[in-house]
Amino acid sequence: MPRRPPAVARVLERVIKTAREHEMFRPGDLVLVSCSGGPDSVCLLYSLWHLRRLFKIRLAVFHFDHKLRPDSAKDGAYVRRLAERLKLPFHLRVADDAPLKGESVEAWGWSSRRRARSEVAAEIGATKVARGHTLDDQAESVLMALVSGMGVAGLAGIAPKADAEIEPLIDVNHEDIEAFCRALGLRPRRDPTNMDTSKSRAAVRHQLLPSIEAIAGSGAKRAIARAASHVRPFAVAAAREGTVLMDGRIGYRDDGFTLKIDPPLTSGSALRVVALFGFRHMDHRTTESDVAAVVDLALGRPGRRRDLSEGLKAIREKEYVRVSRSSPET
Repeated sequence: MPRRPPAVARVLERVIKTAREHEMFRPGDLVLVSCSGGPDSVCLLYSLWHLRRLFKIRLAVFHFDHKLRPDSAKDGAYVRRLAERLKLPFHLRVADDAPLKGESVEAWGWSSRRRARSEVAAEIGATKVARGHTLDDQAESVLMALVSGMGVAGLAGIAPKADAEIEPLIDVNHEDIEAFCRALGLRPRRDPTNMDTSKSRAAVRHQLLPSIEAIAGSGAKRAIARAASHVRPFAVAAAREGTVLMDGRIGYRDDGFTLKIDPPLTSGSALRVVALFGFRHMDHRTTESDVAAVVDLALGRPGRRRDLSEGLKAIREKEYVRVSRSSPET
């Protein structure tokens, strides 16, 4: 590797190690890089650009404008300039809807962005989609799963590689990312909403995690991420079990899914696994209470209804539990 500033070399070395450990790239891959314009995704874009010849990959850049801030278009313009500077194809998508009343803005944004990104990847034939989650994001995700009472899937954290989606920065901490950007003279965009500690993730990032580090030391984030890696094989095994259990039991609909309970599944753990598959189909950030509500309906009498998070509704019918974005009808 050519001589580079130490801050840049440090990040690139971690990306190389992570990519090789998880077999993220194959020669000839077209990688769609998701870039918000913030420090993490800008570091991701420049890291892969520096390593593109080593991995023998091609790159394209994706940006999604949620239109949630008056100046959000400036983020897209900034990312476009980065792509032009690096001579990479740029793909912009702009939200054509908005969160429904009572719907979580964060969940809506996540779902809308993922859907648009998948559409672009399919259009250009991208074989991989790179996202900018970091070691800090990993620790935050595990802590949020822990305090919300989620099961093994939540405690497993963010998978470094899940099908075509890859996380090359998952072992890089935020301090190294900021140093990387400074060393290259980059000035990423800053989203002020990320500092709003009334939002759960921001509170974990700016209050809970620093408190844990103050007690346990600066290695706390890496220790939490390591714990998630120990849990992840069990989450994978549960997913395989769910694939078997799901056969003939999940019916996918445009606005939700149905879970067949005739013949009955008497195991609550089996019902949980199947329900999780249904929620994933909806691109829904599932909470523990959502899964528990579906399990409760499945094990109870027909006719009962439950309100779920993000405005979802569930009803127990004679042979099914039906989950949808609007009030389901028998």
